[in-house]
Amino acid sequence: MNGLRPGTIFALSSGPPPAGIGVVRISGPAAASALTALAGILPVSRRATLRRLADPVSHQPLDHALVLWFPGPATATGEDLAELHLHGGRAVIAAVLAALETLPAVRPAEPGEFTRRAFETGRIDLSEAEGLADLLAAETEAERINALRLAEGGLSSQVAAWQRATLDLAARVEALIDFSDEDDVGEGDPAGLRAGCAALAGTIGIVRDAPPAERLRDGIRVVLGGPTNAGKSTLLNALAGRDAALVSPIAGTTRDVIEAPVSLGGLPLLLIDTAGLRHDAGEPIEAMGIARAGRTIAASDILLWLGAPDDCPEPERSIIVHARADQHPDMVAGADIAVSAVTGMGMDTLRGLVLSRARSLLPRPDALAINVRQRAAVAEAAAMLGEAATQSDWLLVAEHLRLALAAFDRLTGRAGTEDMLDALFGRFCIGK
Repeated sequence: MNGLRPGTIFALSSGPPPAGIGVVRISGPAAASALTALAGILPVSRRATLRRLADPVSHQPLDHALVLWFPGPATATGEDLAELHLHGGRAVIAAVLAALETLPAVRPAEPGEFTRRAFETGRIDLSEAEGLADLLAAETEAERINALRLAEGGLSSQVAAWQRATLDLAARVEALIDFSDEDDVGEGDPAGLRAGCAALAGTIGIVRDAPPAERLRDGIRVVLGGPTNAGKSTLLNALAGRDAALVSPIAGTTRDVIEAPVSLGGLPLLLIDTAGLRHDAGEPIEAMGIARAGRTIAASDILLWLGAPDDCPEPERSIIVHARADQHPDMVAGADIAVSAVTGMGMDTLRGLVLSRARSLLPRPDALAINVRQRAAVAEAAAMLGEAATQSDWLLVAEHLRLALAAFDRLTGRAGTEDMLDALFGRFCIGK
């Protein structure tokens, strides 16, 4: 989709048939005529009306449906909008879509085009659109909560407050430049303008430095590491609740990185099994697996170390696990917990430890988590405000405030690139 194509669009906006109800949405300047062509009338706005739908060409009946009419601009897309609430059978929906396609001013929607129109008409901004995309893709409760907060304008309202504060500072700086004597420009800090820039930069920096949204989507990387035949694969399977990794008494069975995404306590985790670490790798493939294991351990968020505590490569983010406690009941000195994946001993406690660590690495439930693009714009705004606070020349202060406002515009989509917008809205389904 290259920009916003004109015309009136339609699509099935509910789930794929068969279903109890199928909702077909029509948006654009010809929505009223399209609805009238099928239903025979344009119903009272914003009131569900039961009508017999008929094919506009053959006049054959299609369905008995609830029809709704929403005149723009106070609609989801900012345009005239109609909805057909059909019986959700495949044949019914296919027939209605085929009938709509015969109308000269109406065409099928492209992926994400309804949401793109909402963005283009100002009904939502870019951060809200990104939140909606995340909401559609959410797989865990934590993802859902954060995505819904973004989709409902949580970040937008925060950015609006930052913009108002920055505009106020910029207006005061411009007034100082325009009305102060030239000899006074740059002297002192009238009314705490530079201090205000620094304070706002600090406030924005809190959001910039918060745990990223990507951890909600990709999960906290929980890596199981240790020597060969330490029980890593057995423990991973127990934590995942399924046979994600091969288990064998033969040392070196795991030669590659094995990933198992799970939701534990409503939090997204990525459990990662690695090749056993040893110095005398038996063959080149095992040596490659050991090297990859080392890199994976280094990139872990949480390391479950099943080896000797003194050998742990990342002690600051590790939980030292004494595994196979059913076979070796004596706790290893320095271990944090003893478990048995076979009997279940200590497993609930281990899950609790992992969840406690994971929560500290994830955004707080009441906080906004922003993505890479949003974080870059937030960081730019904070940096420009920070620079403004250090400038002695009020003209340079004004310029850095202007750059901060430009970063806010990129954040909300008032300024951006067409390719980025195409990539975002291409993630949506046809009916969105």
